[in-house]
Amino acid sequence: MTELFFFAGSQNDFEHQLDSISIRDSITHGALVSPIRAVFATIFLSVLCGGCQRAESVESTAASDVKADVKADVKADVSTPKRAESASMAKPKNENDKGSRVSLVYSPKYTIKLGGLEKLHPFDIAKYDKIHRQLISDGVIDEEATLEPLPLTDQGLLLVHTADYLERLKVRKNIAHYLEAEMLLAVPLSLEKHVLQPFRLASGGTLLAARHALEDGIGINLGGGYHHAKPDIGEGFCAYADVPVAIRKLQGEELIKKALVIDVDVHQGNGTALCLADDDSTFTFSIHQGDIYPIPKETSDLDVEVRAGDGDEQFIATMEQHLDDVFARADADICFIVGGCDPLAGDPLASLEMTHEGIKNRDAILIANCVKRKIPVVLTLSGGYSQDAWRAQYLSVRNLIETYGMKK
Repeated sequence: MTELFFFAGSQNDFEHQLDSISIRDSITHGALVSPIRAVFATIFLSVLCGGCQRAESVESTAASDVKADVKADVKADVSTPKRAESASMAKPKNENDKGSRVSLVYSPKYTIKLGGLEKLHPFDIAKYDKIHRQLISDGVIDEEATLEPLPLTDQGLLLVHTADYLERLKVRKNIAHYLEAEMLLAVPLSLEKHVLQPFRLASGGTLLAARHALEDGIGINLGGGYHHAKPDIGEGFCAYADVPVAIRKLQGEELIKKALVIDVDVHQGNGTALCLADDDSTFTFSIHQGDIYPIPKETSDLDVEVRAGDGDEQFIATMEQHLDDVFARADADICFIVGGCDPLAGDPLASLEMTHEGIKNRDAILIANCVKRKIPVVLTLSGGYSQDAWRAQYLSVRNLIETYGMKK
């Protein structure tokens, strides 16, 4: 999930805006700005000078990229790009395992680029790219091993979102409001191209990962998991409800009947719960910290709270306690995991104490539970705001690839 902050004005105005953002965020994701406002403002103004000077060249070079990505017809939602012939360099640990394999979905165009201004936000916008590059650098995958998705079209999004909401997303101030970043109003670039299109592409990645999970057993999208987006509004740095859209697409094509969503991001999947409410064909299970955003919470089919200070042992034990019941009640044809790594110790938007090893084990347990039940499973990466969040998810994804191997 991505939020970006931008501002043009005097330093006094900037600090005043920072105060209002801090107050508002105390009831959303928490304090997202540095308490040392003068230092932050100085950094911001220096980046702004260089960033906006580069904006024209960024706009012109990105225009051709976006034109190549965006497909106007519905085929963009349903087509499956050709798989690269070379597969992972990693071999499954169990060579006799003829079952599930990993399909990895990613595009470098998931990354939001706004002339350098995106670097001001505490979320590491390059997280997904770092994971992908490290997998290649360490010889876990070949460069051509990943599948590149197409962006969702309006027709696909309308399976979950209202037409009025998509129309409102054409207005700059609405995008800034839904992403809780009014400073986007000052960005001299197209927010459709540079913000919404990356969201649409990463959301398309969740759908593509699901299609391949149905074939290969395990689909991993190095992005997605925008679990705060609701049918008629975006919030919590989420514009589109990628998991509910993927479920509705697969149901509409009669590829699945029932779907399970297991959300282990530290924040409740309130948007997912609302998008899939009162629906016997889906089951939503969210395990999250109870005393943080969102407040108030929506109602999932099963909500389980953990407490500030809980670490690997408590989180995983609580999760495992409910898994047999969740799988039995869901009776699902596919499982989506919203695998945020913001339960990590030191995350600025939460106060759990999980480790890298704990995140890796958490994901491995969930995937193994799906594999042994022969349920196709999709992993999305969702949130995570600490400096080493990318590393935790890299280790998790690497472990899954080395455990199950890549589909050839």
